[in-house]
Amino acid sequence: MQLYLDCPCTSFPRSFARDYKETYCYPPPSTVYGFLLSLVGENNMMAHVGVRLAIGIIGNASPISRIVRKQRHHKFSRDHLGTYPTSKFSKPNHHELLTDLQVAIQVDSTEETATVKLVNRIAIALATPEQISRFGALSLGESWAMVNGVRAYRESDGEIQWLVRNNRGLISLPVWINRNTGQGRFQRFHLGEFCQDCWVSISPPIVAEIPKPGKSRRSKSHT
Repeated sequence: MQLYLDCPCTSFPRSFARDYKETYCYPPPSTVYGFLLSLVGENNMMAHVGVRLAIGIIGNASPISRIVRKQRHHKFSRDHLGTYPTSKFSKPNHHELLTDLQVAIQVDSTEETATVKLVNRIAIALATPEQISRFGALSLGESWAMVNGVRAYRESDGEIQWLVRNNRGLISLPVWINRNTGQGRFQRFHLGEFCQDCWVSISPPIVAEIPKPGKSRRSKSHT
């Protein structure tokens, strides 16, 4: 399945971005996976682990705009008890935006373990959207970055430059992010023609369990 996605304005904040919210220049696989889950009305991120995605950019690279945006900065404390006045806890910050983003997405569910594959659920969502139970607007990235639409890709949409996996590539994007710890799995890419290295498997990183140190027992000497 190959999809066409049109998003007029969005942002993909870099993992290290703090006050100055820099954006990735291309949609990360982790973000695209979250978008597809939202499209089919799925809340469980583990529901379609194992799905493979290929992501491409249609046309020229999206221009980056830098704007000044008011953002809230605070941490929970006992003194404020969840009350943070805008006058004290908001300040202007720079924010990067991508505009006129057109994306091609290929979905391969052959390695999924789910009973109903993601590719089948996407087909249902596009053919009969009234069968999908979801909430909120359909966004790519942050909640305000609403898309114009998603449909099957047509050749008239334009040529595609695909993200190709390359350990020496200059494009580094997150494939999976743990929202609790902020840690995840990243992959490097370069832009090129479609090939097998375009496929990215969506799955959390395997974390080796560190054995807990056992209590040392002192041997008793017998005299």
